[in-house]
Amino acid sequence: MAYDEGLAERVREQLADVGFVTEKKMFGGLVFMVNGNMLCGIMPENLMLRVGPHAHEDALAQPHAIPMDFTKRKMTGFIYVQPEGIEADEDLAIWLNRGLDFAGRLPPK
Repeated sequence: MAYDEGLAERVREQLADVGFVTEKKMFGGLVFMVNGNMLCGIMPENLMLRVGPHAHEDALAQPHAIPMDFTKRKMTGFIYVQPEGIEADEDLAIWLNRGLDFAGRLPPK
């Protein structure tokens, strides 16, 4: 299953000023890590975002956010944002900042 290369490039541009960002192909998509901690991914056209357990329900209350069910079980702390929710660069930035609020504060691995 391929991932959306255009979205990957947009995420790269948004994270260009964030230190210690790496990319890794996994889960059939592309994952972005900050300081060795998973931040987000593209699977296949959805943005998978790590928001943490405390921000999970608030994130799901936002338009175009749906539960992440990669393993067919609810994964608290991870959500999918559908393409309609990240069409504008400003919306993508808002979502990535939500993820950085959690993953960007974890200790480096």
